[in-house]
Amino acid sequence: MSQPAQDHDPRPDFEVVLVTYKSRALAEALLGRLPADVPVVIVDNAQGVDGVPALAAARPGTRYLDGPGQGFAKAANLGARTSSAPYLVFVNPDSAPTADQLGALVADLRRDPELAAVGATTVLPSGRVELGVGGWEPTVVRSFVHAVGAHAMFPTAGLYARPVPNQPLSLDWLSGACLAVPREEFLALGGFDDSYFVYNEDMAYGRRVREAGRRLRLRTDLLVPHLGGGSGEAKPRMFQMRGASMVSYVSAHNGRFTVIGIKLALTAGTALRWLECRLRRRPELAQSHAAYIKGLWAGPPDMS
Repeated sequence: MSQPAQDHDPRPDFEVVLVTYKSRALAEALLGRLPADVPVVIVDNAQGVDGVPALAAARPGTRYLDGPGQGFAKAANLGARTSSAPYLVFVNPDSAPTADQLGALVADLRRDPELAAVGATTVLPSGRVELGVGGWEPTVVRSFVHAVGAHAMFPTAGLYARPVPNQPLSLDWLSGACLAVPREEFLALGGFDDSYFVYNEDMAYGRRVREAGRRLRLRTDLLVPHLGGGSGEAKPRMFQMRGASMVSYVSAHNGRFTVIGIKLALTAGTALRWLECRLRRRPELAQSHAAYIKGLWAGPPDMS
């Protein structure tokens, strides 16, 4: 006697974690590209000021969480803790992954239990691979190579990676712009380090993965469009936070003289970029470089 057919749940076994901050238009465009059966949790760090709760309510399979308003890491961790999915994919609101790309990231995790994270390669609107899809542990030399722009000639010698599509690349950490993780392991490793308001929480997670003897993988064949920096914060503030977060990270894992060396290397290189922007009459970018240097030495901006 034949057995009755088993019911099959066609829904994905992952949930997309989307942290927003005054970015409803970006989030709406992203959700509009995903099939309705892809589960999403929106963690809104702007407490609904731009109508994100209504956006979530209008889409099936979408959860809304009022974010703590204390940065990306805390919000992303909240989405992870409240999820019941075996896998999570963290996605920036200004990115545009397809459902197939999300599924491919998660499929890698299913196939290889040693992987603690798999990231996609993000590309700018120009089609060029984005600098910073992942990278390496900061050192004085790597910091100077990055700051003076020498990574263009020595692409694996700086802080941040710009991989060549379809060419594998081994990295120490992966960007959280489009990143898949096994939920239980992510939480067991402590999730993203929420002492960082923004930036370097992905670098810190990569370190935790390596210290646990686990592996990371960058999919250089999965090219995901990304606007880059599509948040509601002003650029100088974001640059200052970037500098402050870098100093916080290197201070946690290096001796005093290494920290000073890294700060000086980044300052020297960024000052050259500031001067170049001033000479070329690009005052906004010069202001951002100045804000980065301020973050290196004075810490983050007042977030109150």
